[in-house]
Amino acid sequence: SKLRMRGSAPDMADPNQLFDDTSAHAGSPAMGYRGQETPGMGFQAQALLTEPMSNFAVAYGSSLASQGKELVDKNLDRFIPISKLKYYFAVDTIYVGKKLGLLVFPYMHQNWEVRYQQDTPVAPRFDINAPDLYIPAMAFITYILVAGLALGTQNRFSPEILGIQASSALVWLIIEVLVTLLSLYLVTVNTDLTTIDLIAFSGYKYVGMIVGVVSGLLFGRTGYYLVLLWCCIAIVVFMIRSLRLKILSEAAAQGVLVRGAKNQLRTYLTMAIAAAQPVFMYWLTYHLVR
Repeated sequence: SKLRMRGSAPDMADPNQLFDDTSAHAGSPAMGYRGQETPGMGFQAQALLTEPMSNFAVAYGSSLASQGKELVDKNLDRFIPISKLKYYFAVDTIYVGKKLGLLVFPYMHQNWEVRYQQDTPVAPRFDINAPDLYIPAMAFITYILVAGLALGTQNRFSPEILGIQASSALVWLIIEVLVTLLSLYLVTVNTDLTTIDLIAFSGYKYVGMIVGVVSGLLFGRTGYYLVLLWCCIAIVVFMIRSLRLKILSEAAAQGVLVRGAKNQLRTYLTMAIAAAQPVFMYWLTYHLVR
């Protein structure tokens, strides 16, 4: 009976079994998944550490970008006045049409004074007398294209020649503006003219040059000379009437327009600037028409 009671014990192992059966404990969560919980906990800890670092990096990068933009804008505005350039490109279609008509037919225009609003000139789209850079820039580009067309009709076109044409036109424009600034400095004239104003007024001659070259392509050299002569006279009248109010502004404010040697120098300088326009117009276009 002792043997039977000993064998019938439920927690008693089988005497023929060599190893203990541990399969009943294999599915316990405490034993089986302990090794699998460690990677999950490490990933969560890494995410908690990475997220603040990434936010800090983004904020630091944005701060550097804003500081760099402010630095570039400050240094760029020192050499290229972006805020002032916006004024010279504030044009619309109506202004461009009227301005082109004024450049070709300036004889009937009466009031040449630039309008001001609180000591600031109004935008060009509100005043036809205000100088702009849109027409000179577009006219310069169109002049290069028309020059390429003229050279192409004569079987003389090549990229090198067109590049030389564009470079020479740009260099002559720069020389003209620099000589004008030097003349104003030597005459000691206090004017309302700025360097951008001079570039704008000097660039208006490209409109007449385009009209002259196109007329030469359509009607030959006779048409070129007649139309160019008309445009030269028109640009001289336009420049004299536009510049005399700016170059003689100090004298006009004093109530003395053309009296005295200094005011005569201002008048001569205005006429010289106007007279130089036909010379450049012919020099840059005569070889394009044959």
